[in-house]
Amino acid sequence: MKPTLVIGASTKPERYAFKAITALKNHLHPVVAFGQRGGVVAGVSIETEWNPTWEVDTVTLYINPVIQESYYERILALKPKRVIFNPGTENHPFENELRLAGIEAEESCTLVLLSIGQY
Repeated sequence: MKPTLVIGASTKPERYAFKAITALKNHLHPVVAFGQRGGVVAGVSIETEWNPTWEVDTVTLYINPVIQESYYERILALKPKRVIFNPGTENHPFENELRLAGIEAEESCTLVLLSIGQY
């Protein structure tokens, strides 16, 4: 199991971050959800305060590249094994920075990876 941080979490069922949290839980991956507004999705509380001690294997992004900029250092400091850039979140400068730090940067879709058993 890969502990995963979902950045851009939302309680709105139509949002892909909501769907990703639900799918990750259904596949038995531990989930930390982080968003602007609190709430609960699939039994996971959405955190609104950043915790620099989160231990995660994967960070999956559901925020646009402009918003990502304020998270660069925080994500790097978590030292995840990989960061998934879901469709619409692609960010080549940050992807390069992650790779230089030895972190895998993957342009993919968390939902698809889970559905095909490649997560």
